[in-house]
Amino acid sequence: METAISDFAQYEHLAHLERVVGDDKDLRAALGGDYIVKPDVVIGRWPVSDEEINLRGKVVNARHALAQLTPFREVNRADLHPILHASISCKWTIRSDRAQNTRTEALNLIRHRKGHLSHICAVTAEPLPTRIATLALGTGDLDCVYHLALAELREAIEAIQREDQLDMLVMLIEGHRLRDISDLPFDLAA
Repeated sequence: METAISDFAQYEHLAHLERVVGDDKDLRAALGGDYIVKPDVVIGRWPVSDEEINLRGKVVNARHALAQLTPFREVNRADLHPILHASISCKWTIRSDRAQNTRTEALNLIRHRKGHLSHICAVTAEPLPTRIATLALGTGDLDCVYHLALAELREAIEAIQREDQLDMLVMLIEGHRLRDISDLPFDLAA
């Protein structure tokens, strides 16, 4: 089942925008389209009740005009949408066109949000660090790239003695741009 980002609180306005632009050819020509990204994996969280917020001590209550606009509080929204926590793009291998698609998705998530930015990352099994670099290096549109078998990849590259690939792999790891898939749940918990 595909989940569009417009299903989440930070992006719910995009569904309306897509309907309006879709019905008007002049707007489509002027603004383009493809506002609604459909990531491979999404992680969301539902807004919480005041009871849950106050579990360890009184923080909010209905009588005071505090925190009445945040989507985190269930009571603030008649139409509840989950809050997007993470968007994960999955690419078994990386070709240049697929790397560009992942970056475009990330930039759309950054550009079109109303509210806080979710984690944006990619997962791959790509065997060439120079290709992984097309996703991992850059200006921060992706938080990080995660490899399905990073230790095994390093072993294989060392075994075939490809210094150029090993240098790139070490740079990506030491530069905190590439991590093992086992790191992902811990990074998302932060």
